[in-house]
Amino acid sequence: MNSFWLAFSKFWFKITGWRLHSSIPPEVRQAMMIAAPHTSNWDFMYARAAFFLMRRNVRFTVKHEWTNIPLLGKLLLSLGALPIDRSRNNSMVEAMTELFQKYPDLIILITPEGTRKYQPRWRRGYYHVAQAAGVPILLGFLDYSRKEAGVGPVVYPTGNYEQDEEKIKAFYRTKKGRFPEQGIR
Repeated sequence: MNSFWLAFSKFWFKITGWRLHSSIPPEVRQAMMIAAPHTSNWDFMYARAAFFLMRRNVRFTVKHEWTNIPLLGKLLLSLGALPIDRSRNNSMVEAMTELFQKYPDLIILITPEGTRKYQPRWRRGYYHVAQAAGVPILLGFLDYSRKEAGVGPVVYPTGNYEQDEEKIKAFYRTKKGRFPEQGIR
């Protein structure tokens, strides 16, 4: 854990009035984590700070080329970027599943909406990765109306995507993004 980022996160939450509501259960070592509702570029700042405060190494994927850019690459890696070489494998599901085989302690953050605008249909990759890797899905959230960040219930994929997605979205309907009209309905 980088002590600079931990100190920065404490400072950031204090000056913005945010608080950590809940954390990742300690027994969960590997998981896909959804970040929702994703309605603003500010989401990254609050979510990343929350994970540093939880003292958990939550990672996010980037194209490996980004980590080769001087300064930007070092910054991304220090924030938890996990480079993926897409030239070696065209399937993100396979590439991410392989990461779970490689790292025994791995939580990967993903935004199923794929954009900050309202999306009636989510991308299903997070679900397929969780199923293929045999890991649960964590429900990470930011609630701007309460200035809270945290992790909701742990969801184990049943194989019935529509049913599981409805359960997941029901939880997120209680959370307000920075721009609520772009959130989950």
